[in-house]
Amino acid sequence: MTFKLWLNPEHGPALLELAESTGAELVWASYWCDNANDWIAPVIGLPRLPFVPIPRFPGIDEGRTLGAWKARHVAAWTDGRPFAWFEDEPDATACIADQPDVAEHLLVEIDPMVGLTDEHIAAAETWLRAHTP
Repeated sequence: MTFKLWLNPEHGPALLELAESTGAELVWASYWCDNANDWIAPVIGLPRLPFVPIPRFPGIDEGRTLGAWKARHVAAWTDGRPFAWFEDEPDATACIADQPDVAEHLLVEIDPMVGLTDEHIAAAETWLRAHTP
């Protein structure tokens, strides 16, 4: 399977500045897991980052959907810490609040046809400043 990605080299420095200015930790929450460190990070200027270990999706059964599966693992990984999450999968955005014991969070919905914008980063920065020690 081949994917076409449009990567913006300005995103890396903007995300690093977001993390530095708010004390947040940058983490991949992608089905690509550690592959994001090889395929995306060098292109946009990010160092290797930790990642949420999201196992292969077992398929739609027992009420599971792709988004709910991903949201479950992100919620568990945060372990009660507040978090901001940039997500372009609409199903995940609908499912994160339904996770048991999910921490305070901001889910920034990204239109995959538009991508991450300065407004998304600004919204996360405002929220993180109000929710991190």
